Amino acid sequence: MLEARGLVYRYPDSSRGLEACSLAIAPGSRNALLGANGSGKTTLLQHFNALLRPTGGELHLGGQALTYSRAELKALRCRVGLVFQNPDRQLFSASVEEDVSFGPLNLGLDEATVRERVAAALAATGMTACAARPVHQLSHGQKKRVCIAGVLAMHPEVLLLDEPMAGLDAAMQRELLTLLDDLSGQGISIVVATHDIDFAYAWADRVHLLQAGRCLASFAADEWPAWRQTLLAAGQPLPAVLELQQQLQRLGIVDSAPARSLTELVAALAEKPADFAVDRRKEV
Repeated sequence: MLEARGLVYRYPDSSRGLEACSLAIAPGSRNALLGANGSGKTTLLQHFNALLRPTGGELHLGGQALTYSRAELKALRCRVGLVFQNPDRQLFSASVEEDVSFGPLNLGLDEATVRERVAAALAATGMTACAARPVHQLSHGQKKRVCIAGVLAMHPEVLLLDEPMAGLDAAMQRELLTLLDDLSGQGISIVVATHDIDFAYAWADRVHLLQAGRCLASFAADEWPAWRQTLLAAGQPLPAVLELQQQLQRLGIVDSAPARSLTELVAALAEKPADFAVDRRKEV
């Protein structure tokens, strides 16, 4: 669907952004980009949306190399939408409805189609009641939802999000996670750059590890234990649930396949007889 092939990028001050970075995003997949600050996550997302043009390598969309012609850039940005970490960088219209309308209007769509797309995007993000509100009166979480709605109104096939959980409280994070699950269920490919290891492990289908502008590894999320040393070397700790389960396995309390979330682990423990853990501790 979307592929970076040996992307190289240098910023105007000659500092490195990407260094022979290669990875692929499959149709309908859920992807987590991991890496320390400065590893190239945001730079890669901006290349995927063609906000930045590589100084080397190629970006492929649907198997075709992007030539960066005006027509191709327009087509790419219809198919690949980017949500910035800071929503104030992305919102510029007076009201919510105006902001979400901006993209479809610039496609030259008729008024009825634009209204239909905007209404659907606001409904999908739970922002219908805020359609007429001034953007500056929204909370941080609401602004992020409007940014996502603006991208959804373009009917993208790929949604890119840079640190979407940043600045959100626990309730807002749960709401955003539900939204991402709904969008994934519609077949949209989602790529999330994040520092939240537990979220990445529980949510993603595939994990892509970046360091110093390179993609060190791409693997299925359930293969995480096999990549432990590579992740630790890149400064990425084990997900808390995986570390806890490994400790419980050493004690002989659980022997199931690695759980992807605390909910899964609790369910596995609940299946054990009530006196099982006590008996095992006595044996130890």
